Amino acid sequence: MDAEIELKLFMQSQYHDLLVNLLNGMSESTPQETRKLSNKYFDTGALQLRHWKMGLRVRSGENFTEQTIKTAGSVIGGIHTRPEYNIAIDQKTPSLDLFPKDIWPNEAEIDAIQDDLHCVFETNFTRQAWHIYIEGSLVEVAFDLGDVIANGQTESICEIEFELLAGEASALLHLAIEVAKTIPVRLGKASKAQRGYQLSGHQHSTPLESIEYICLPTDKSLSKTLQVLLETGIERWQVIESLLIETQDIPHQAKLWMQLRACVRLLRLTLSQFGLLNKQVLQYFDLIEQQMQFIEPLQSLSLVLDDQKKLLGKRVNKTVITELVLKSVTELVSFHKLAQLWQVPEYGQLQLSLVDLLLQTTNGSHQMVDYPELGLFANHLQQDSWQRIVDLMPASAAMDSLDYQKVAQALDESILVGFAYGELYQAEDREAFRAPWQDLALGIQTLGCYQLLAKLTQDSDVDIASWLEDKEQSLLFAMEHSRKSALGNQPYWK
Repeated sequence: MDAEIELKLFMQSQYHDLLVNLLNGMSESTPQETRKLSNKYFDTGALQLRHWKMGLRVRSGENFTEQTIKTAGSVIGGIHTRPEYNIAIDQKTPSLDLFPKDIWPNEAEIDAIQDDLHCVFETNFTRQAWHIYIEGSLVEVAFDLGDVIANGQTESICEIEFELLAGEASALLHLAIEVAKTIPVRLGKASKAQRGYQLSGHQHSTPLESIEYICLPTDKSLSKTLQVLLETGIERWQVIESLLIETQDIPHQAKLWMQLRACVRLLRLTLSQFGLLNKQVLQYFDLIEQQMQFIEPLQSLSLVLDDQKKLLGKRVNKTVITELVLKSVTELVSFHKLAQLWQVPEYGQLQLSLVDLLLQTTNGSHQMVDYPELGLFANHLQQDSWQRIVDLMPASAAMDSLDYQKVAQALDESILVGFAYGELYQAEDREAFRAPWQDLALGIQTLGCYQLLAKLTQDSDVDIASWLEDKEQSLLFAMEHSRKSALGNQPYWK
């Protein structure tokens, strides 16, 4: 048995030559033979192996054929660790009795599984590889270019795999970070097997789990808390990416973009809170935040498309307005494609920096002896974010629409702090305090929506200017009353 420890990155094929030149030019780099590999993945009709979190394939090259089974492993950030068993064979189908008997669940009926095996999908690609020594460790870097094939459909493969052959797993990240300085990349969550199962129609995308509050570690240690926050953020980021790729519904895409921005903001807040936000990583966050500025109007206009909000009420021209909004939202989503964001080098650099910090946290590299107990730490964070809001919108000040727009991000971030640590507090007190501030955040989005509707309709036959003005003034009056009342509420962390 071998323990496969690897990190996968996705990239665009146009950077192939740049990648080859980069890896060839690295010190302690030895190019390996380029191979064409054909892979057939097998399972039963009921996908029993998939149910057991196993992957079974037969790989063929010019001078070899081998069967491989990978069993359940673990993932920390983007680093995958899985036990695997490789056995040379001379046929095109696998023989399960060649694998060790102790890898199977107790209830497994291997003969029945063997009889039911069939090829579910294939992956065929060319692999160009290098062996690179870095920090006393040996890493194989493999660039795979080819296709996943299932049910007559194909999906392209263009990815870099960093596999640890000897040494420390941190070498994978440090080498990947060096590559990301030159090549735009992103973390590759989905394995070739996972993509094959999806293409064959046997597996759906991972749903985005609804989280009211992050589930913090039971021992309430700061290092474990940091680990959970980083793991949650990195995992959700990759799941949202996958859903954005597959989702065709425009309103749903809009919601996913909002969730992606919230995820990135939560990660930045977490690093800042734990004193880990260095200048380099802060620059990455700032640049990605700039790239996501389109999400503000997208978020506001999406309120019109959300029937539950009933923003337009029973207006007779509701259909025309909705069509104008849908066109604008579609243009925003289409222009700011995820693929364009992936072309920004800092995108992948930020993801890898976060995984590096997570790995250091998991290994106990961050010393947090100067921090208080988690409850006191969370109280301090809540108070700081609350004080920022009090300073930005004091009860003595009157705020107009523009004033509210200016504090939108600060309010969003304060709500995110409560999302991260809310589990530590009594639900009734917590929700009573947070509710009016969440309503204000929605109010700010609605104000933005009214302003955008005014711009969208001014060159059309729809005349809603006076209606919008009345709606805005009415909403501002309600928000001002709610804000001043909320500022007088007793914080739940005191």
